[in-house]
Order: sequence, then structure tokens, then C-alpha cells
Amino acid sequence: MSGNNCTAVTGFILLGLTDDPTLRVILFVIFLGVYIVTLVGNLSIIILIRNSSQLHTPMYLFLSNLAFVDIGFSSSVTPLMLMHYFGNIIVIPLGGCVAQYCLASTFGTTECFLLAVMAYDRYVAICSPLLYSTNMSTRVCTLLLIMSYMGGFVNAWTFTGCLLNRSFCGPNKINHFFCDYSPLLELSQAQEDLAEILPAASAGSVIMITVFIIIISYAYILFSVLKINSIEGRSKAFSTCTSHLTAVTLYYGTITFIYVMPESSYSTNENKVVSIFYTVMIPMLNPLIYSLRNNEVKGALRKLLSRKCLFL
Repeated sequence: MSGNNCTAVTGFILLGLTDDPTLRVILFVIFLGVYIVTLVGNLSIIILIRNSSQLHTPMYLFLSNLAFVDIGFSSSVTPLMLMHYFGNIIVIPLGGCVAQYCLASTFGTTECFLLAVMAYDRYVAICSPLLYSTNMSTRVCTLLLIMSYMGGFVNAWTFTGCLLNRSFCGPNKINHFFCDYSPLLELSQAQEDLAEILPAASAGSVIMITVFIIIISYAYILFSVLKINSIEGRSKAFSTCTSHLTAVTLYYGTITFIYVMPESSYSTNENKVVSIFYTVMIPMLNPLIYSLRNNEVKGALRKLLSRKCLFL
């Protein structure tokens, strides 16, 4: 659409992180390495869980889906960002820009729900071990996964719907490395409160609901663990939770900064740095967190590698 005697914007220019040629080369090498590690790490987690019978449990079913979501999340942002470091001006069509944001938002929100589901899974495993196979049956796990993906889709389309109802006419330079919601909203012409209030309410609701589930789950876990008399039993129970708690702290700390704190409290450059962390770095760190601190994953990997070596 066009209005107020100006030409409608059909594409946007992504300004990226920096204009310095030397720094661009350095960042390209760093982020290319990060993206390769992200793909290899998360694909390895998925393949390992699929091929190791001892990992065919709800906990690792959710972990394999988290790995898939991390691949999608990183792939929706990183390849386009890497193209910018070749020295080319990245021009992305309006439809492509909205699609990129929709994908990133869907995977990012789904990760919130998956982290909450994984916390609930740990609660059932530690607090009700005798009922674990019943409470976390295949049917229940499938339902929880469907709800996680549907929650991500609904939240993403709340944001995307608000963007599609806006008209873009005038400036077309996005001071970011991907099509994020706030920079796009700043470039739109219509000034309506709904496009600011509705997405903030949706994102805030997702964060509050999932954080509430995580906090309640770990409160019950803590009380149950404290009732265990042996130190070895306590440490074993805590060891199954430390990786998940680390991932939760990293992810929620960054998305809260971006989507909950008022925009006036941080600068555009700070926004970019934090966005790099949760869209690019965390998807790389998650498989490392869950594999390096998990004896079952390391044991399954050793068995799989030894089995492969026997056939060589």
C-alpha cells in the first residue's frame, strides 16, 4: 500500500552489525564457525538419540526436538547475516522480511514451550518416578510437543499479523542483522497502539506461563531432592537438572532483555548484541551443555562410536 503521496516500500536494506571491512571478515569467520558447530552439534544430538535405544525416553525425545528447533532458529537468521559480510548490500523483499521474522519467532517461542515441557518432565521423573511411564506416555509426550509447536506458531502470527496490517512507506533501512519486530515497527507509517500492545502482551504471556511452569516444577523438585537422605542420591537427581537449568537461564535472560524490558532502557547496539546471543550463540551452546554434562549422552556416544568401529 502507499499513502500520503509516497512510494510503498517493496524491500528493506539490512545494515548488519558493522561497516568496517576488516571487522566484517573477522565476524564472517566467527559466525560461519558458530553456524557449522550449531548444525553439527544439533544434528549429532538428533542422530545419537535416534540410534541409541537407551535414549528412547521422553527426556531425550524433548531434547531431540529442542535440537531441531535450534537448527531452525539459527538457520532462519545466520545464513542471511553471513551474506552481509561478503561486502554486498543485503536487500530483502517485504514478504521475505516478514517471513524471516515469522520463522525466527515461531522457533524462538517453541523453544520457550519446550524448555517448560522439559522442566515438567524432570518434575514427573524425580517427584513421581513410579508413575513416570504413565504420566509421560507416548500420547502425552506427543500432545505436549504439538502444544509447544502450536504455541510457537500462534505467538509468531500475533506479531506477524500486526506487521502485515502496517503500511511501509519511506525509510527502508533496518538497523539490524535480521528482520526483527521492533526495527520493522519503527519503519511503518501507521501509529496505532495495538501493534505495540498486542505483541508485547503475547510475548509477555508466553514468558510468564513458561517461567511459571519451570519455577513450580523446580520448586517441587527441590523439596523432593531435599528429602533424599543419601548425598549420592541428591547429586544424581540434581545432575539431571543442571543442564536444563543452564539452558533456561541463558535463554530466558536474553529474551527477557529484548522483549520484556522497555526499549528506552537499552540502545540499538545492545539490542543487536543480545539478539546475536539468543539467535546465534545459544543454539550452538545447547548441544554442548546437554552433552558435556550428561553421562547418558556421553555413554551412548561411546557405544555408538565403538559399534561403528567394529564394522569398519
